[in-house]
Amino acid sequence: MAGRIRDEDVALVRERSPIADVVGEYLQLRSAGGGSLKGLCPFHDEKSPSFNVTPARGLYYCFGCGEGGDVIRFIQEIEHLSFVDAVESLAQQAGIQLRYEQGGRSTARHDQGQRQRLIEAHREAQRFYAEQLLTPAAQEGRRFLAERGFGRADAEHFGVGYAPGGWEALTTHLRGKGFTDHELITAGLASQGRRGAYDRFRNRLVWPVREVTGDVVGFGARKLDPATDDGPKYLNTPETPIFKKGHLLYGLDLAKRDISRERRAVIVEGYTDVMACHLAGVTTAVATCGTSFGEEHLKILRRMLLGRSNQGGEVVFTFDGDAAGQKAAVRAFAEEHGFASETFVAVQPDGLDPCDLRQRGGDAAVRDLVANRKPLYEFMIRTVIQQYDLDTAEGRMAGLDAAAEIVASIRNEGVRKLYGVNLDHWLGIMDEAFVQRRVAQHVARHRSGGPARRPAPPAPPGAADAAPYDLRDPSLQRERQALKIAVQYPGLAAEFDDLDSESFTVPQHRAVHELITGLGGVRAVAEPHQWATRLRDAAPNDPQRAFVTRLAVEPIEVYGELDEHYAREILGTIKVHSINRQVANLKSRLARLDPAAQADEYQAVFAELMTVEQQRRLMRERAAGAP
Repeated sequence: MAGRIRDEDVALVRERSPIADVVGEYLQLRSAGGGSLKGLCPFHDEKSPSFNVTPARGLYYCFGCGEGGDVIRFIQEIEHLSFVDAVESLAQQAGIQLRYEQGGRSTARHDQGQRQRLIEAHREAQRFYAEQLLTPAAQEGRRFLAERGFGRADAEHFGVGYAPGGWEALTTHLRGKGFTDHELITAGLASQGRRGAYDRFRNRLVWPVREVTGDVVGFGARKLDPATDDGPKYLNTPETPIFKKGHLLYGLDLAKRDISRERRAVIVEGYTDVMACHLAGVTTAVATCGTSFGEEHLKILRRMLLGRSNQGGEVVFTFDGDAAGQKAAVRAFAEEHGFASETFVAVQPDGLDPCDLRQRGGDAAVRDLVANRKPLYEFMIRTVIQQYDLDTAEGRMAGLDAAAEIVASIRNEGVRKLYGVNLDHWLGIMDEAFVQRRVAQHVARHRSGGPARRPAPPAPPGAADAAPYDLRDPSLQRERQALKIAVQYPGLAAEFDDLDSESFTVPQHRAVHELITGLGGVRAVAEPHQWATRLRDAAPNDPQRAFVTRLAVEPIEVYGELDEHYAREILGTIKVHSINRQVANLKSRLARLDPAAQADEYQAVFAELMTVEQQRRLMRERAAGAP
C-alpha cells in the first residue's frame, strides 16, 4: 500500500489551489477590506457573515464558530474527507500528479483514495452513458427528450445519457477500465447479486448529479418502458460515501454563478424542469435529488444568495396547483424561518410543471411563471382561507383564527401588520382593528411560552485551560496585537524574538510565543506567505491551531498603514509592560521579606530588582530617542 504523500507535493497543492477560488465554489464571498473576504459560514447556521478568508495567507476562519484552517482543511470539513482524500481531490482539480513515500523512496500511488476512485468511476460512467444515448438502442430515450422539447445539444449540455437494458453493460465497461466490483457497488453504480455485481440502472435515461464543484457523484434515472420495468418511475443513486442526497441540488453546478449574481434561486421538482427552466432563461433553477427540500439544501443556497447586504435575496418555489403541490408548499413554509431571504411561491393554476409549461406556452411562459411569484406567506394564508365557507360569519371567524396563526408567526412587526390589513380584506370582515386585535392575541399566545434560550457563546479559540480571556482587558488586547503582527507580518516583527514567554499574561499567548520560538523565531522566516501555515502545522492540538488561524486572519487595528515603526512600538510596549510587572512583583516580594532574618534572599531579590529597573530605564531612554 502506498505511503504518505510527499510534503513538497502537499505544499504544491496548497500553492495551486487558491483558497478564495476553492471556497468561492461553495459560498459567495465579498470584500471585507484589508485584502480579506467574508461570507456566510458553511459550518454553522448564521445570518450575518462571520466567515473570513485571507487569500494572502491561504487561510480561512469563522469568528462565529471558531472553524478555521487552510484550503486542505476546508475541503476536509466541507466534504467530510480525510486529509489524503482532500489533497487528492484538490490535486486532481489542479492537474497535479501526486507522489507517495514508500520504503524510503517515492512512487506513484496506484491504490488511490476511495473518494477519488468513486469520482473517477462516475466520470467514466457519465461518459459511457452519454455515448450510449447516440446508439440505436436509445431511440426511446431520444424520443422522450424530443417530445419534451430537448435536442441533442441540450442533452449534451446537461450530460443526459442512456443506461442500456442489459444487466452488465456498464459493469463490464468499468471493469475494463480497472474498477473492481466492490468499488462499483460502493459507488452505487452496481448492485450485488448472487452471481456478482450487475448494473443498477438499466434501460433508463440518466441525469448526472454533480457537486457544486462539477464532479459527478451520482445519477437520477427515469424508466422508459413501464411494461418491462416494474421498478420506480425515477431511480436515484443510493446513499454512498460521495452521494448524500440531502446535501445535493441538481443543476447547482450550472446555476451557482447566476444565483449569486441575481440573488435568486428557483426550486423546481424534477430534472426535466431544471432543463426547461435553464433553456427558457431561468438559469437559477435547481432541484432536489429524490428527497424533499430540507435544512441542508437551505444552508447551501443561503450561502450563495448573500449579496452586498445581509439580506439573502429570493428563493422561489415552483409547485403544481394540485393537492400534492400545496403539501410541498406547506413543507417549504415549515422551513421558511431558516431563510435570511424573501421566500416566494410560483404556482401554475392548471397544474403544469415548468417542463410541460414550456412545451405548451414556450419559454416566455416559464419566465412569466417565476415573474408572477407570490410571497410564501400570502400563498399560505390564501390557501388556508380557501378551506372555509366565507359566506357565513362562522366560516369567516374560523378562517380568521386559522390564518391569524400564520400571520402571528411573521417576525417582522411591520410586515405582520400589513398582512393583518390584507387578511381583513381577503376575509371580507371589513373591520381592520378587530382583525389586528385577533392577530395580536395569537402573537401573545406564541410568546407566552417564553423566548427561546440563546446558546452560550463558544469558549475563546485556543483556550488551553480555564484561564480568563477577557478581550476588554487592554493588556490582553496589546498582546494579541503583537501576536497578530508576528503571525501575519514576520518581516516587521524582528523585536518579537527579544520577548520571552513571561512577556505575555495568559497561557494562550505564551503558547503561541513558544510555538514561534520553536520554529526559530520571526527572524528565521524565509517565506512569509507560508509562515502562518507552518505555525498551524506545528501547533500541538486543535485549540492552538484554531487560535493561530484566528490570529492569522483577524484584522490588525491600526490607524493608517501598518509599518515597521508601528510594529516596533507595539512590541516595545509589550516589553515595557512585562518589565513593569516584574518590578511590581519584585517590590511586592521584597516587602514580604525580613532584611535581618532573610538577608541573603533579600539581597538577591534587591539585586534582581536593580537589574530590572536598569532595563526599564534603558528602554525609556531608547524610546525617547527613537524617530
